[in-house]
Amino acid sequence: MKPIKTGLIGYGLSGQVFHAPFLQSMPEFELTTVSTSKKEKAEQDLGQIHITPTPDALIQDNDIELIIITAPNEYHFPLAKAALEAGKHVVIEKPFVVHSQEGKELLQIAEANNRVLSPFHNRRWDNDFLTVKKLIEGNALGDVTSYEAHFDRYRPHVRDRWREKDVPGAGILYDLGAHLIDQALHLFGSPEQVQGIARAQREGAEVDDYFHLLLDYNALQVILHSSSLVRATGPKFQVHGTKGSFIKYGTDPQENQLKEGMLPNQFGWGVDSEENYGILTNDEHPDGIRVPTEKGSYESYYEQLAQAIRNEKQLPVSGQEGLNVIQVIEDILHSS
Repeated sequence: MKPIKTGLIGYGLSGQVFHAPFLQSMPEFELTTVSTSKKEKAEQDLGQIHITPTPDALIQDNDIELIIITAPNEYHFPLAKAALEAGKHVVIEKPFVVHSQEGKELLQIAEANNRVLSPFHNRRWDNDFLTVKKLIEGNALGDVTSYEAHFDRYRPHVRDRWREKDVPGAGILYDLGAHLIDQALHLFGSPEQVQGIARAQREGAEVDDYFHLLLDYNALQVILHSSSLVRATGPKFQVHGTKGSFIKYGTDPQENQLKEGMLPNQFGWGVDSEENYGILTNDEHPDGIRVPTEKGSYESYYEQLAQAIRNEKQLPVSGQEGLNVIQVIEDILHSS
């Protein structure tokens, strides 16, 4: 496969940790240009690479085929629109956009220009979620009646960063909520109705740092929860069905591994510790049995993306799926 010449907009945490390592280590891609004000940091990490302070030069570069957008959320729509109209394939860091109408417009532009458009919902490839998905699809739990997923942290102090400022698309619902909602929609499709609350709990918080959501699928009830004030975390997943239950503690290691400089081809990548293996209890295992966690695989997103661009295969995450998440977020905010 001819490497896909790629440009990266933004070099904050997302660009540094979740995108550049894959773009540089995978033969399907050639990272040629980064748009960032952090020139020294980008050159230190990426070596001899072209750096431009503004996205315009990158978007208008005829050699670049794919643009990855990791700018703050309020800029996702204008940057993606400009890139698609310039004939580029586009990946947008989650959340897809801030408003659903923006997402609908991007889908139309991508289709008109025959370009790939995909939101980066990488946590479909978290090791714990892959394990839950395998158990559900393998009917180990029977018909699922209750699915509860948490993304809790202990961050008691508000930090000086755009995600915690009163700007469009900020707050934990657009951030971690987008992941949990995408995972639920990926497993179960669109709910009959949604309700929930999003609140600011910490002193000095300008945006929501807590949410509790209920997605109603009639017999199946889905609870999605996140808080910034949880010092001692409970289960990450609690899934119950007509045949059994699965309880899983711990967090996928890939984010921390990337921060430490590990790459997907290295030993231990995406592997869970045995102490965090989930417990499956059903008729076959009435006393419960530890289930080895599936291996995490963020690289699968980029592998599938390359196939979609070069060989017109299915996208890892479609633009419509990204839009569906935003529509649920808008419904939650209205409910809240």
